[in-house]
Amino acid sequence: MADPQAEVIAFLRDPASYPGSMGPVEKIETHISIVFLAGDRAYKLKRAVKYSYVDFSTIERRCVACAAELELNRRTAPKLYLEVRAIVCRADGSLAWSGEGEPLDWVVVMGRFDQASLLEKLAPGGGLTAPLMLALTVHIAEFHEKAEIRREQGGAAAMTNLVETNLRVLRECGGGFEDAPIDRLGARLRDEVERCNALLDRRQVAGKVRRCHGDLHLRNICLVEGRPLLFDAIEFSEEIASIDVLYDLAFLLMDLGHRDHRGLANLVFNRYLDLTGEDDGLAAMPLFLALRAVIRAHVTVTAATHRSKPGDSSAGLGEARRYLAAAELALAPKPPRLVAIGGFSGSGKSSLAARLAPELGIPPGARVLRSDVLRKRRFGLDPETTLPSAGYTEEVTALVYRDLCTGAATALQAGYSGIIDAVALRPEERHAFVETAAGVPFTGLWLDAPAEVMHARIGVRHGDASDATGEILARQLALDPGPLDWTRIDAGGDPAATLAVARKALGLP
Repeated sequence: MADPQAEVIAFLRDPASYPGSMGPVEKIETHISIVFLAGDRAYKLKRAVKYSYVDFSTIERRCVACAAELELNRRTAPKLYLEVRAIVCRADGSLAWSGEGEPLDWVVVMGRFDQASLLEKLAPGGGLTAPLMLALTVHIAEFHEKAEIRREQGGAAAMTNLVETNLRVLRECGGGFEDAPIDRLGARLRDEVERCNALLDRRQVAGKVRRCHGDLHLRNICLVEGRPLLFDAIEFSEEIASIDVLYDLAFLLMDLGHRDHRGLANLVFNRYLDLTGEDDGLAAMPLFLALRAVIRAHVTVTAATHRSKPGDSSAGLGEARRYLAAAELALAPKPPRLVAIGGFSGSGKSSLAARLAPELGIPPGARVLRSDVLRKRRFGLDPETTLPSAGYTEEVTALVYRDLCTGAATALQAGYSGIIDAVALRPEERHAFVETAAGVPFTGLWLDAPAEVMHARIGVRHGDASDATGEILARQLALDPGPLDWTRIDAGGDPAATLAVARKALGLP
């Protein structure tokens, strides 16, 4: 069957179709679009395809979709998304940009960026640094906060439909998957939806379902002027993009884990919750992560069928099977536990917590509750904003420790392990952590370090949630923490050595 867009594609591939001397035109293909890179612009053509979840089969539908893409993506990348342009057939049969003639198709015109700046490209070479991922998380949290609430979308019914639709697409995508694994995965997904029904509906009523990105993975995030930018949001389906904000975030978390960046996934996970306070939705995260992996599985197979290089199809199938394995892992139960890390300021509590968290519990790892962060949240401040002395009264500190216990209990009840990171100089504070465990395994770790080492660490901190100073440390050192029955660890040396001792204390393999 002839390609109905062959003439348009030939026009877009021809350097002569673009003003000035453009040089060769590069082409990037996905299962639903083709992007042509010419000069300093990118021209995105929607394929004339129809799947159960997207219909670009007519010119009219593609025109509407192009307009929607422009509008929706200008929310996060207004300088990147420039205009929608028609490709017309003139009276003499030649093709041209806009002007008189019958429209043959439509493209979204974007500013071109270096493909090497895609986070997907940065991931293999260590380009995804902690500061970059923290900045990205802030960008996502701010986007979600401003995104339009969609109370008519989402909830348990919508999630049930998404599960069934994607299972059906998975069976029909031609990936050669065996029925038994899909049956097993489908049963688990349905059980999870049923378990989360009430939670999903509560979050829908509370305005947690918003017009999100919908396709939030590393391939759709780039660096522009050194800052992470979201682009290529879903424009063709309200059902796919009007979703719980945590389901939107789950795509990025799943993608990071799939690429063996579980530490960064945990970092983003905790930073997002610290900024937004969305902990009440944690119980649904395994479902969200698993469904995201299922989606990538069938999309990967479908995309592979559009490539021409030999071996791409089999490589796509192997990748898709890895996604399905990730979906099963997300739904595999793992008993939660609570770990508390105490010690004087500068002893290395937060460093150890960040290293331990990815290894504890279900993906993407433990929920880290840090007293410094929760204290700032009480005052409506970002974690790195310095608090005045009024934020450190005994009354405020008591409330912060209550917040630590409440946050840990929420994580445990949702099936996630928790790590409490706090000085915890008072026996009653440490006892409260033990009580919070409420039947799950509890381990207390107390970090010891020479005073001069802790002073030195505090002195070189910058951009950190802790407001500790040398003077504050001196006051702490003058206090008696009382009897300590936690595991004491010498944390004055290499952080890797501290981690090794802590892992042994926790019985990690």
